[in-house]
Amino acid sequence: MSPRSTQSDQQPTRAVGLAQLSLLDTAPPDLVLIAAEAGFDFVGARVRPVTPTERPYDLHPGSPMLAGTLRNVRSTGVRVLDIEFLLMDGRGEDGTGQREAWLRMLEAGQALGAETMTVAGADPDPARFADNLAQMAEDGRGFGITPTLEPISYQRINSLGSAAAAARAAGAQVVVDTLHFRRFGGTLAELAGIADLVPLLQLCDAPADRPADREGLIHESRAARLAPGEGGLGLAEIVAALPGRTPVSVEAPSPADVVRLGELGWARRLRETAQNVLTEAAGLAAPVSNAVPNGAPA
Repeated sequence: MSPRSTQSDQQPTRAVGLAQLSLLDTAPPDLVLIAAEAGFDFVGARVRPVTPTERPYDLHPGSPMLAGTLRNVRSTGVRVLDIEFLLMDGRGEDGTGQREAWLRMLEAGQALGAETMTVAGADPDPARFADNLAQMAEDGRGFGITPTLEPISYQRINSLGSAAAAARAAGAQVVVDTLHFRRFGGTLAELAGIADLVPLLQLCDAPADRPADREGLIHESRAARLAPGEGGLGLAEIVAALPGRTPVSVEAPSPADVVRLGELGWARRLRETAQNVLTEAAGLAAPVSNAVPNGAPA
C-alpha cells in the first residue's frame, strides 16, 4: 500500500512534497513520476542552478522539458508547488543586478503552475537587498507567485527574525528548513510567531551536533542530510509549531543514498520517514519554546 493511502485521518489536508534537491540529478519530468510512485502530492522544481557544476533544467515556456513536466503533472496529479533557487547577492553574474534572472524564473514558475519561489539573502548592502526583495514581490504578483525568503545558517539572512522582518516589509513570505532552523538556533516560539508568513516547511534530518565551520555547513546542507527522523534535530516539535495545513517538502540531499537505493528507493524512503515524523507531530501537545541553539531540543 502506498504512503499516500496510509496517511492518518487526522491529517487529511497536509500535502507532502519532494524537493528537487533530494534528487538533484533527476530531471523534473522524471521527478514528477518518481514523486507520484512514492506517494508524494507535489514537487519543487529547480528552474535555476545554484552551482556551476549543477545540471541546468530548461523549464521556460516552449521548452521540451517544460512540456514533458506538464504532461506528467497532468497524468499523475502531482503538481509543482514551488520553484527555486536564487541567491540574492545584489550583483548577479555580470554585476548588473539580478532582476532579469528572477523574471525568467517567475516566467518558468508561472508556466509550471507554481505558487512560491525560494530565494536567500547574501547581499552585503541591506538597503539594496530590501529594495530588490520588494521589487521581486511586486514582479511576482504579476505571475501569481510569491517570493519565499529562506534563512540559511551560512548566509547573511540567517535567522527567523531577520527573514521575517525583510519578508513583511517587502510583501514576501518565509520558507523554513528544519536543518537551518536548528543550525542557526531558532526557537519554537519564534517559529510559531511567524506562522502566518510560512507557506511551506522543508523537512530533513541531521546529527544534533553542528558542523565546525562554514564549509562543513555548506557540505551538510547540499549533500549530507538524513531522512526525516533518522537524526537528532527533533523534527516532530518543529512540525507541530506550525498549523496542521502547512505543506511539508522533504529536502534531503544524500547522493550516497541515491546510489545505494536508487532514485525511486530513496524517494520512497523519504516519504515513509516523513510520514512517521508527521504522525509523531500530530500527537504532540502545544510545543514548548526552549531549544538548544544549533542542536536538538533539550
